Amino acid sequence: MITAREAELVWHDLTPRLLEVRRVERLTPRMVRVTFGGEQLDGFCYGAPDDHVKVFFPEGGAELPVMPTLGEEGLEPPPPGAPLPIFRDYTVRYVRPAERELDIDFALHGHGPGGSWAAQATVGQKLGILGPRGSTVVPLTFDWYLLGADETALPALAAWLEQLPADARVIAFAEVADEQEEQPLAREIRWLHRSRGESLTTAILETAPPEGDGYVWVAGEATGLKPIRRYVRGTGHNRNWAEIDGYWKRGVVNLDHHEDDNE
Repeated sequence: MITAREAELVWHDLTPRLLEVRRVERLTPRMVRVTFGGEQLDGFCYGAPDDHVKVFFPEGGAELPVMPTLGEEGLEPPPPGAPLPIFRDYTVRYVRPAERELDIDFALHGHGPGGSWAAQATVGQKLGILGPRGSTVVPLTFDWYLLGADETALPALAAWLEQLPADARVIAFAEVADEQEEQPLAREIRWLHRSRGESLTTAILETAPPEGDGYVWVAGEATGLKPIRRYVRGTGHNRNWAEIDGYWKRGVVNLDHHEDDNE
């Protein structure tokens, strides 16, 4: 039986989907929202703010991506000599089942297949989607929530702020390049600008946990999260009430979503 303070992991069936771009919207100078659609979205599962999918991109000059092959153990390697799928993990921003639409926000880093593709995305292009594999459903009954993200995890943070009860006590931080990268969100948060030397790590380490039972969710660059993880554990916080995930790692081309080490 699930208690009022126990997160539930809900598994979903994996179905590869080939979707078409319906709209492209530049949210900020470094963030693009792409709306995908198609009949293959029927049955798509979305259950938590940080639900993520694997997005499959076409090779340079190709129209369609190389899609994955699924076996009993999950993704199977392609046959010898066959082209490898090109994919990255991205958070689902919005799902509109009735319209058969799904939104993904892409951070434009100037490198990597995701950001490079999103910078030139146009209506009619097609990408592959696989997942979510599962949803970590966190109870909305905690006394407080401490949330933090950089731009790669900002879509998940935005979904958190929308899904929490209106009367929930929320302390939230978002680290972005500068003030131009701020977005309208469902609640007031503290924006941290790297252009001013501000960081998610420093902000959270300077935050004393409130009284009562709280849930901590922080995501972003993996190296910067290590001191946050140590700090949260050092306060005696219940380890089952914290999710601190590396969405990317400086100097690493592809960090498999998520990195949550035991340091």
